[in-house]
Amino acid sequence: MAKGKCLLFLGPEIGEKQDAVNEIRRQMTAAAGSPPEEISFYAGETPLPEILSLLRNGSLFSDSRLIFIKNAEFLKKKEEIESLAAYIRAPQNNTTLIFMSENSGVAKGLEQAFAAGAKRIFWELFENRKTEWVASFFRRAGYNIGEDAVETILEMVENNTGALGRECSRLMLFLDKEKPFTGEDVERWLSHTREESAFSLFSRIAQGDLPKSIEILHTLLAAKQPSVSILAALTWCFRKLRDYRQLINSGWTSEVEFKKIGLGSSKVRQDYAEAARRFSQVDAVLSLIAEFEVLLRSAGSAPELILWDLLLCRLIRNPGSPREKWLYY
Repeated sequence: MAKGKCLLFLGPEIGEKQDAVNEIRRQMTAAAGSPPEEISFYAGETPLPEILSLLRNGSLFSDSRLIFIKNAEFLKKKEEIESLAAYIRAPQNNTTLIFMSENSGVAKGLEQAFAAGAKRIFWELFENRKTEWVASFFRRAGYNIGEDAVETILEMVENNTGALGRECSRLMLFLDKEKPFTGEDVERWLSHTREESAFSLFSRIAQGDLPKSIEILHTLLAAKQPSVSILAALTWCFRKLRDYRQLINSGWTSEVEFKKIGLGSSKVRQDYAEAARRFSQVDAVLSLIAEFEVLLRSAGSAPELILWDLLLCRLIRNPGSPREKWLYY
């Protein structure tokens, strides 16, 4: 009988986190001789007593269980923390429980309950590692990818290896192994095939399209995309917009200068040109997003959609004065 285990997986790098989960799944399958039964919960959606009851009872269908509690940053109530900490210190045999969050930490009492070595933080890749990752992904599969194609992928795809892996795999369906492919090839196919993401949300915000922005946001949240990762991507986009505005104001607008700030793709530059016309106070927008994140964390999961809709309304309908109390829009 295998001893129970509790793990804490934190951080924004989804792809490497999923690789670690896959390795745990492989090890459990090898040890038990059959795949584990898998169950996922989202903090705030299923009552905690129901989760604990399931955890403390063995499986009727499998020799082992792999259970996830996602969005663990929303576990904040004292009674929740105490109950979960008690389970973490004495987990059920044949059960591996993984708490997951895009944040770098969870409630202190919960985090302290984990044994040494049970906590891992999966940080976002540095820019040079992202470039190497994309190039290696294609070259291992026998594709000849140019430097401009790698840059375009990193401009148009959410920068974690999970999203990059999905989009690169989809690109392979359309690309020819017999010849090198360029940034233009990537831009053409990604524009037609990619799923909604925080970057397509930014594109609609840049265009001032409130209905489509809300539609994309609701699609992301319905697909269990964590708010923190959406906010991180939007923050990245607005910081890039600040770089874009500074470049335009300097008058140095050559192709080389655009590539230096990561805007080599004409489609992406079009989005930033629209955003530059709409948002004149980028630092104020960044402060607004930071304030929203604090409010969202303190409010819990219940009003998430309402708060997001208010933020989008505030950004799109009145972008000129983002420092006003947006909650009272």
